[in-house]
Amino acid sequence: MPEHLEDIEREAVQYLGLKHAARERALPKSRATIRACANSIRATHRQEFAAATTLLEQARTLLDEMAEDLRDHKDIFYAGFVHDAQKEYAEAATFSALAQNRSLPLARELSLDWAPYLNGLGETVGELRRYILDQLRQGNYDTCEALLRHMDDIYALLITIDYPDAITGGLRRTTDAARGILEKTRGDLTIAVSQAQLQKAMQALQHDLHDFKDR
Repeated sequence: MPEHLEDIEREAVQYLGLKHAARERALPKSRATIRACANSIRATHRQEFAAATTLLEQARTLLDEMAEDLRDHKDIFYAGFVHDAQKEYAEAATFSALAQNRSLPLARELSLDWAPYLNGLGETVGELRRYILDQLRQGNYDTCEALLRHMDDIYALLITIDYPDAITGGLRRTTDAARGILEKTRGDLTIAVSQAQLQKAMQALQHDLHDFKDR
């Protein structure tokens, strides 16, 4: 064999073997992170906030483990599946905070880069819509108004981030989706509040008519 080919083979196999092993360790943790975040979001919708926090902590541990697994393999770290897990974590964490009327956690507090953080924040708009619809059924209109303002503020922030998708991780699509969800929710809430006001006015009128008849 030509000189050094055996060395090249040995070193290449060793390096690629380590890279493959690192990926195989990290990939299941990405799936587990996404699953924990989805369960955290469901717990938040049920207002089981302690359970939601515990699941977020599990997700954070898994993200830290993935970062360590891929510390020497940044090409795999930025290949996509870690970004997806980070985005889900940002979504679960920001949704939990807003549902509890708490301040939004910052990207640095969540140990996230801006692209997954902003995309996760954009995805939170969809979860807020679901939460608003649940609150509407319970007649909690003040809560719905506050959550709608949060949705509006998030969208107002996202439209100021005007950079290529290669930098933002496809944020423009997330922002466009958030706009549609926001406007649909605004319409639903407007109709619901108008109907509630009309019903209240009719009940007041009926009460006045009963009082008039009793005189």
